[in-house]
Amino acid sequence: MPKQIHLAAHFPGVNNTTVWSDPAAGSHIEFSSFVRLAQTAERAKFDFFFLAEGLRLREQGGKIYDLDVVGRPDTFAVLAALAAVTERLGLTGTINSTFNEPYEVARQFASLDHLSAGRAGWNVVTSWDAFTGENFRRGGFLPEDQRYVRAKRFLETAAELFDSWRDGDVVADKASGRFVARDDVGAFERHDEQFDISGRFTVPRSPQGRPVILQAGDSEEGREFAAATADAIFTRHGTKEAGQAFYADVKGRLAKYGRKHSDLVVLPAATFVLGDTDAEAHELADVVRRQQVSGQTAIRFLEQVWNRDLSDYDPDGPLPDVEPVTGEHTIAKGRAQTRMYRDPLATAKQWRELAEAKNLSIRELMIEVTGRQNFIGSPSSVAEAINDLVQSDASDGFILVPHVTPGGLDPFADKVVPLLQERGVFRTDYTGPTLRDHLGLARPS
Repeated sequence: MPKQIHLAAHFPGVNNTTVWSDPAAGSHIEFSSFVRLAQTAERAKFDFFFLAEGLRLREQGGKIYDLDVVGRPDTFAVLAALAAVTERLGLTGTINSTFNEPYEVARQFASLDHLSAGRAGWNVVTSWDAFTGENFRRGGFLPEDQRYVRAKRFLETAAELFDSWRDGDVVADKASGRFVARDDVGAFERHDEQFDISGRFTVPRSPQGRPVILQAGDSEEGREFAAATADAIFTRHGTKEAGQAFYADVKGRLAKYGRKHSDLVVLPAATFVLGDTDAEAHELADVVRRQQVSGQTAIRFLEQVWNRDLSDYDPDGPLPDVEPVTGEHTIAKGRAQTRMYRDPLATAKQWRELAEAKNLSIRELMIEVTGRQNFIGSPSSVAEAINDLVQSDASDGFILVPHVTPGGLDPFADKVVPLLQERGVFRTDYTGPTLRDHLGLARPS
């Protein structure tokens, strides 16, 4: 019996993966765009719709980084509105645990789970930088060694709030006038190094008991956090070998928390480009990559490693002969990607060697080193590649990121999904009403 593939649709709006300057691109703010992508995903029987989080407009060199500014509206407002125009599709949003409070977040997700009849999902992230933190009441951010401590306590507290109402607590007996079954419904008390709160939670037990919990992050702390608490993990691993290593690692951590192999779903992000033939798809993919990494974007990417102004360099020319500025990163604000280059001198050396070996310009190099998990080919080739990765335990499915909004998912829904269904590895209809049903996850008791 082959594994069943899980698919989700990412509404792009934070990174330059999306090409807002493409002639086919529409608004990233108008509700009709969210509806279009969500209803396409539901028509194709996807597991869920996914929203990332963008809490501050990024800056580079003291100016707004307009190459990835396409609008970042509030998660709960979007998902609540989509609940009214979809019926089965899961609705998952990213909310960080650094700048919010567990009572308000738990209340919002429990409400969304009620409004959507059990389709809410919460991607828990730990915001990392003081630049973003300036927008919030904490006025900064937590040191790195405390972010996951707060996230763990945050999630524990939210779970306590979700569980403060039990199934059957709402009696609503009109004859006796008794509304609740217990005198202590909603009662909670939490006192630890992060939170000092008590009272009553206002939202009765939701259809899923708790929303599905996703976690994004590849650090040692992130993997451990996901193994202990998450229902699904959002990753970036771009090759089969890297995916298999990550899959085995996080699944292998579950047992020490008393969890089963199937209790955690592994979902890398992935882009795709389709053509009638593999050759046509690769030609189109080259066009898309050059849209995603314009000359201006290539220089901005390079600055994120060099940590200095490189605007005088020609993107079609060779890499700079000056060395990166080490120490505190000052040129790019609000991009987590800068943390990937913990040793910029080593990265610069590696990139120079790669550029020399392949005779690559700055822009060509950036196109090569910033690519993620991509599926490029005919519908048949893409369906085969996705199935191979899932059956070989490189993942349990993918969160697909179309490069054009809102119509970019349509070709995948119309051409690839039917092929996966013919292979018997993807559902032809939903088998249950909730997101937990879609993901094969048990409802918390």
